[in-house]
Amino acid sequence: MNLQAFKDSLSEDVPPQGLDGALQALWQEAKGDWEEAHRLAQAQGDEAGAWVHAYLHRVEGDEANAGYWYRRAGKPHSQVPLKEEWEAIVKVLLG
Repeated sequence: MNLQAFKDSLSEDVPPQGLDGALQALWQEAKGDWEEAHRLAQAQGDEAGAWVHAYLHRVEGDEANAGYWYRRAGKPHSQVPLKEEWEAIVKVLLG
């Protein structure tokens, strides 16, 4: 799957099969379900989950909490627009 296919899947009611929790979280956030996205990111205890968790706290407006999760992910605290960061994370996680 590539970025465009991932974006196209947002017209569906459920995320595509085979996505890990971090990608499912980004899918849910794009669909407007921040709470489910947060639950999924929090449940994935690796760097990908931490990176998405950081992004979600930026969406929420909690920059301090986002900073903690960026450090856990080993990523710099992002300053780019949220849409750009979402796309960048999706691209990396899709491989």
